[in-house]
Amino acid sequence: MAGAIPMPGVNLGGSSRSRFGAKLFTRGIVKAAMVTDTKPNITDEFDSPHDKKKLKINGNGSFRERIPGKSRIPPPNSSWDERKEEEKEEEEDEKVPTSIHDYMEQSLELIKCADGGPPRWFCPLNSPSPSSSPSSSSKILADSSPLLLFIPGMDGTGLGLILHHETLAPLFEVRCLHIPVMDRTPFEGLLELVEGAVKAEHGLHPGRPIFLVGDSFGATLALAVAARNPSLDLVLILVNPATSIQRSPLQPLFPVLDLVPEEAFHYVPYLLSFTMGDPVRMASAKVPKDLQQPFERSQKVADSLVDMLPTLPGLGRIIPKSSLGWKLKLIRAGALYANSRLHAVKAEVLVLASMKDQMLPSAEEAKRLKAALKNCRVRIFKDSGHTLLLEDGPSLATTIKSALMYRRSKERDIVKDYVLPTKEEFHRQYESTRTLRHLVSPVFLSTDKNGQVIKDLSAIPDEEPLLFVGNHMLMGLELSLIVGEIYKQKKLLARGLAHPLLFSHRFHSEYSDQGFIDQIGLFGATPVTGKNFYKLLSSKHSVLLYPGGAREALHRRGEEYKLFWPEQSEFVRMAARFGATIIPFSCVGEDDMVELLMDYDDIRSNFFLKDRLVLTTDSNFRPKSAGEVANQPLYLPVFAPKVPGRFYCLFGAPISTAGIQERKHADSLYLKVKTQVELGISYLLQKRGQDPYRSALPRLVYEASWGGTKQGPTFDP
Repeated sequence: MAGAIPMPGVNLGGSSRSRFGAKLFTRGIVKAAMVTDTKPNITDEFDSPHDKKKLKINGNGSFRERIPGKSRIPPPNSSWDERKEEEKEEEEDEKVPTSIHDYMEQSLELIKCADGGPPRWFCPLNSPSPSSSPSSSSKILADSSPLLLFIPGMDGTGLGLILHHETLAPLFEVRCLHIPVMDRTPFEGLLELVEGAVKAEHGLHPGRPIFLVGDSFGATLALAVAARNPSLDLVLILVNPATSIQRSPLQPLFPVLDLVPEEAFHYVPYLLSFTMGDPVRMASAKVPKDLQQPFERSQKVADSLVDMLPTLPGLGRIIPKSSLGWKLKLIRAGALYANSRLHAVKAEVLVLASMKDQMLPSAEEAKRLKAALKNCRVRIFKDSGHTLLLEDGPSLATTIKSALMYRRSKERDIVKDYVLPTKEEFHRQYESTRTLRHLVSPVFLSTDKNGQVIKDLSAIPDEEPLLFVGNHMLMGLELSLIVGEIYKQKKLLARGLAHPLLFSHRFHSEYSDQGFIDQIGLFGATPVTGKNFYKLLSSKHSVLLYPGGAREALHRRGEEYKLFWPEQSEFVRMAARFGATIIPFSCVGEDDMVELLMDYDDIRSNFFLKDRLVLTTDSNFRPKSAGEVANQPLYLPVFAPKVPGRFYCLFGAPISTAGIQERKHADSLYLKVKTQVELGISYLLQKRGQDPYRSALPRLVYEASWGGTKQGPTFDP
């Protein structure tokens, strides 16, 4: 389209959605221009207007100088070993994670080669559209992926998501806003630019949400857009929002910066960089995630840190003295505008705040915003600094999925909007249970159709849907171990049905730290309702069900292995409707891990504790049930850890639901499943007495003698 000014070498096409192009400024009026679909420009060449060097944009979006005589394809007369060595070097290069080094390199090239013109949107080349991504999940999401607009902070480069492009690509159409260094567009002009992009997307796809990711200053723009457009379906991700700029610890230093001589100013951003983020965490982002040896990992982090330090003075070119004063003025204007309109924000909001932010009081600001906004959740990152998105840690995509905020329509669908954990996400979750697994050395057994017990999970069928039904231990101690091991050994995700309170707005809005709640969300847990149960099985998802529910997980003293199951056989009838195979399982080991000191009856009678530890006394969660299972108050039990024994889990023989039609047949099968769980508990309680390494000390000594690479043996089934 005439008048569109695409950024040199930047991909503006690649899927069915029209692309946002440049914004033209005519007589002070902001006008939106759209760029029509074009073929993705994966590799392009252009001349730098500054040094006239021929540059090449690689497929990963990085700018590199072309080296004469250096080719990615070995010469035809090269030996096989030379070719293999060349391929090996390329593979090693590709395995290096994106980091702050790439941010600095590409930001400087962007400023040098393409920094003229007004603010505009661009699509990062290493963030392909979902339709062009080869993964299966990407193909599913391709036709309906929502738009994600990234609004940068003070730097204005638009490259603040560079560590997250690859993980966001399968989920979103990603567009980033670039604000040139010398641009002087006022806050109202930038607001109209972002608002124009949002309205244009809403006009194209009115049924899809639009995600606005605002980093620091960008968060004020995102809030302003949401306040002016309360009827639009927006999801705001606010990263260390600059709405707290007036309370910044650096506020007294801002007036002094104007007094720094021009020739010495390039040292100022270098010094400020140490307050912007944690240098070690930024350097750690370059270290491969699968590198687990502590010494080798520490060495890699140290090398990365040494390589990073010389690049930091480049911040003086990204934020020169001539622009710093204007940017600070822009931030103050944005904070004033957004803070005065918080009451008008109706959008769904997720605030990501760093506890160690030395530029802004982000953790305090997150609490303030949670209280001021109507639909706000908070996640606190205890070890991160202001540049949260450029530091090592969970990806932004993981955080959005874990908080159950990823959706592609007006309402979140537990099947259509759920995306399986990536390899890295599973690895991170599995490693989070390393200490627990090391202490309790879990033993997993499965039973084949002939009744033979096997020392792994190979007897669990591969064909889905499967319905895992078993007993809860106190506080669900077994949950992460079971789900992780099934996924590791069978590449099968058992999606848990959990108490609805865990997914309520009240619980999520009060929960600020990343942990158990985020893990169960990432691994597909959903509220236990008949509708959700139906949707999961009908879509051939495997399900993890605890018929005893909260009553079993929060049992009283002396009830460690007692089942509190309802009399109804509804889960059997639902499983039979979709031909699901039932896998009964039994867990033992709670009494070797913890000792329950105060249960619900004790806490309820304690005047000082009942208001603090009793979360709800609602007993109507199961109105159709009777007896103990109908009484499911939620509380926090008081318990003490023991010198850990061992955890055991036995998966029983698969039970087919074929031919189950009448209720009497379902009732009979229900009793069979319950009996199998009880027999499994009795079997494990008896057999663990034959385990020579049930006690912690001999087991830990044995496993330490193998360098932690071999698990202590257990009883023979």
